[in-house]
Amino acid sequence: MAHRYFSSQSLTLMVIAIAINMIGGQLISMLKLPIFLDSIGTLISAILLGPVAGCLTGLLTNLIWGLLTDPIAAAFAPVAMVIGLVAGWLARAGWFRSLPRAVVSGIVITLAVTVVAVPLRTALFGGVTGSGADLFVAWMHSMGQNLLESVAITVLGANLVDKILTAVIVVLLLRNLPQRTTRNFPAMSAVR
Repeated sequence: MAHRYFSSQSLTLMVIAIAINMIGGQLISMLKLPIFLDSIGTLISAILLGPVAGCLTGLLTNLIWGLLTDPIAAAFAPVAMVIGLVAGWLARAGWFRSLPRAVVSGIVITLAVTVVAVPLRTALFGGVTGSGADLFVAWMHSMGQNLLESVAITVLGANLVDKILTAVIVVLLLRNLPQRTTRNFPAMSAVR
């Protein structure tokens, strides 16, 4: 079992997934949009290789991203790990086999992420991380919500849109890959 996670093919896929995460996340960060799109690669890795590989892909993405360009990203490595774990578990249970199930998977991933991200964002950064979602935290806080509620509602809302969109993009992408590309990944049955 462990051999599968560390085969050259698996490692190559994980490296590509990390690059996809960083490119998507960096573009969204530059545009200051209130979503992230920094876990597309993590979901690909989790679906094709399993929860451990998804977890490692998320962890490595955030650590590398944190070292290269955005130190705040490293602080959210636990969030990225949860995304990979939950997506991998959902894929094993068949929750990426249809678009409606992918939407539900996005919701489940969002709930798991919220539990981890809200305390991190509140305790470490006072709710402000430099993302496009900061505007919503500030607005809600100014409207009388306490900081924790403002962060929780913002994280839940932004991640709900982001993770559903990410799950749908990944399912559509994987379904449209040529069979010669995917035949070496037995877990492709999770999306077909």
